[in-house]
Amino acid sequence: MDQMEITIYAKRGCPHCRRAKRFLRRRGYAFEALDMTDNGGLHAWLACFTSRETVPYFFIDHRPVGGFRIIQALDRSGDLDRLVRGKV
Repeated sequence: MDQMEITIYAKRGCPHCRRAKRFLRRRGYAFEALDMTDNGGLHAWLACFTSRETVPYFFIDHRPVGGFRIIQALDRSGDLDRLVRGKV
């Protein structure tokens, strides 16, 4: 499957992060998960760059997309697949 790069910022033990990764796997998307659990610098960068301090947070093709609710809404509308395939 040709797709844009998906990066998910997550923390160990976070139930929302586990659900988000399972969601992506079930849809067949390849992704990189960056663990911020013990990385205060990465967490600070994400908070500064996105104005959000919560995880999971998704980037597609190095562009900030949002949290899990945004990804779910994009999936329901069909826009997630178009975005991941670079057709948006």
